[in-house]
Amino acid sequence: MSNFKIKKGFNSISKTFRLPIELVKQLEKLSDDNNISLNQLVIQCLEFATDNLEEDEGQN
Repeated sequence: MSNFKIKKGFNSISKTFRLPIELVKQLEKLSDDNNISLNQLVIQCLEFATDNLEEDEGQN
């Protein structure tokens, strides 16, 4: 499994997502602990997830 590294800074576009409360609390703590914005952390988590997504053989 790949290691997740928290980066700082990038260009972005504004979007709105609804997230479970407990997940947001966990992400807020992680962002506070690493001195980055919640937004920066969420983007990095999504990039990591999509880069490491296993493709289902039945999908195109």
